[in-house]
Amino acid sequence: MDAWWGNALVAGIVVIALSMINHRIENSQPQVNYDDFISAERSAVSLALAQALPDSVFFGPHPVFVESIRSYWAVQERDIVPRCIVRPRSAEEVATAVAILKRDYDNCTRQDGVPSLFAVRSGGHSPIPGAANIDGGVVIDLQLLNKIIPSEDGSCVVIGTGARWLDVSMILDRNGLAVAGGRNAEVGVGGLTLGGGLSFFSPRVGFVCNNILSYEIVLANGTRATASEKTNPRLWRALKGGSNNFGVVTSFVARSFPSTEVWSGFLYMSASKASQVIQAFYDFAQAKAGEYDEYAAGPLVCFSYLQKLGIQVIATNLVYTKPVPWPSCWAGFKAIGRLWSTVRVRSLTSATKELATSSPAGLRQKFITTTVKNDLATLMEIYAAYKGGAKVMRKVRQMTWTLVLQPLLPAMAKKGQPNVLGLGTRTESLVIVLFTAVWKNTADDELVDRTTRSIIGSIDHYAASQGTADPYRYLNNCDSWQSPFDGYGADNKRFLQEASREYDPDGLFQRACVGGFKLDTNEPH
Repeated sequence: MDAWWGNALVAGIVVIALSMINHRIENSQPQVNYDDFISAERSAVSLALAQALPDSVFFGPHPVFVESIRSYWAVQERDIVPRCIVRPRSAEEVATAVAILKRDYDNCTRQDGVPSLFAVRSGGHSPIPGAANIDGGVVIDLQLLNKIIPSEDGSCVVIGTGARWLDVSMILDRNGLAVAGGRNAEVGVGGLTLGGGLSFFSPRVGFVCNNILSYEIVLANGTRATASEKTNPRLWRALKGGSNNFGVVTSFVARSFPSTEVWSGFLYMSASKASQVIQAFYDFAQAKAGEYDEYAAGPLVCFSYLQKLGIQVIATNLVYTKPVPWPSCWAGFKAIGRLWSTVRVRSLTSATKELATSSPAGLRQKFITTTVKNDLATLMEIYAAYKGGAKVMRKVRQMTWTLVLQPLLPAMAKKGQPNVLGLGTRTESLVIVLFTAVWKNTADDELVDRTTRSIIGSIDHYAASQGTADPYRYLNNCDSWQSPFDGYGADNKRFLQEASREYDPDGLFQRACVGGFKLDTNEPH
C-alpha cells in the first residue's frame, strides 16, 4: 500500500508539473513591442522584392512580419530579425522571389561583392538558430502554400510545403486515408520531408521521403520544375534526404493509403524502471527480418530530468497503426509497472497532437543526435551519459533534459522508393539516439552546447571502441555543427554534390541560402 501511494504521488506531481509548464509557456508570451521588429534600412534587393510582390513582402513592424517571427518554435529563431519577409501566395510568386535573389547573387559574384542572404521556412520547427531565419536578410515564408488535396481514387495527395502535419492528418482522417508523415502535429511538411522523415507508418512503408511521388520545385534560375521518377529523376532522388540544397520545393505529391484509427499513447514510469525499459527496448529492436510487426511504430523511449522539480521520469510512446489495444508486440513494455498511461484507440490526428504537447513552443531548444547498433551494453552506456548530463543540467534554470531512443530496423530502410540516406546495406538494427534540451535563459546557452557536444563525443568514442558505432545521422535531429551528409556514405554525398552542380550551377543554394546542412562542394559551381 505504501509503495502504491508513493507511485501515485509521484505520478500526480509529474502530471501537475507538466500541466504547469505547458500553461506557463502558453501564457508567458510578452506584450508585443513592435519597435523590436524594425530591421535595418531596406536594401536594394528587399525593395526589388517589394516592388515585384507588393502584397506578399512585409517589413517590420508590420503585424504579418511580427507574427511570422513570433511563430517560430524555438526562441533562438525568434531572436533573429530579418530585413524582410516574403510570404508568397503561389509557386509563381516563389519563382519571382528566387529570380530576384539570383539576379542579386549574380551581380555580387561578378563584382566580388557579398550577395543578399536568404532563408526558406516551412514550419519553423528547427531548434537551430538561423535554420529558417536570417539576421538582416530575406526570409521566404511558405506558410500560405498549405493546400492539401487528396486524389479522387485515394492513391495520393498533393501537400503544400507550408502545411503542418496536423493540417494533413485532419483532412486525411476524414477520408479514411493516411500518408507517411510527421509524428508531431506542429512540425512543417517541408523540412521533415526533405530531411528524410520518420513516420508512425515507416515500419510499413519506409521513410517519409520514400513515399513522395513527385516534387514541385523552384530552381535557382527562378524556373519551376517537376521532379519525379520519370521527370528529372536525378533531382527526384536527390530531394529524398538532400534537404534545401537544390531549390525551393513548393509542394509534394505523397502516396496515400487506407487507414483507420490507431492505438497510441504514453506509458509513464519511475526512473527506477530504467534498466527494465532499456531491456524491453533492446528486445523489441532485436527482432529479425520477417519477425517484427510492421504496424508497431516506435517505441520512442524518453528519459527526462525536470530541473524545476529535481526529478526524473520515463515516458515511452507506443503506437500501433491499427485500432488494436495492447498488441502482443508491446508485451515487454506492458509487463513493466507504470505510474499511469494515456494509451487508447484514437485518430491519427489525436496521436500527433499528443506528441506535440510534449514539446511546446516558447523556450530555448536544442537537438543533438548520433546512431549506434542495437547493443545492450552500449544502450546502458548512453543512459549513463544521460544521467551524467542531468547532473550538469541541474545548474540550468527550467531545464528539461531528455534522452530519446528509437529503433531503426533494417527492413524500414529498404521499403519504398530509393533515397540518398545510405541505409540500404544495413543488416543489423540501429538505434537513433537523440538528446533534447529545453531551457529559459540565453546565459545558459554555452553550457548547454558544451555539455551536449561532450556527451555525444563520449558516446561516439565508446561505440567506436566496442564496434557498435554507425555513421548515419538523422538529419532532422542534427545540431548545427554535425555533418549528416557524411553519414550517407561517400557515393551518396558525391551524387548530391553532382546534382547540386547540375541544378544549381552557380551555387545559389550553397552560398546564399542559409540554414539546413550544406554539401561542402569545394569545387567551383
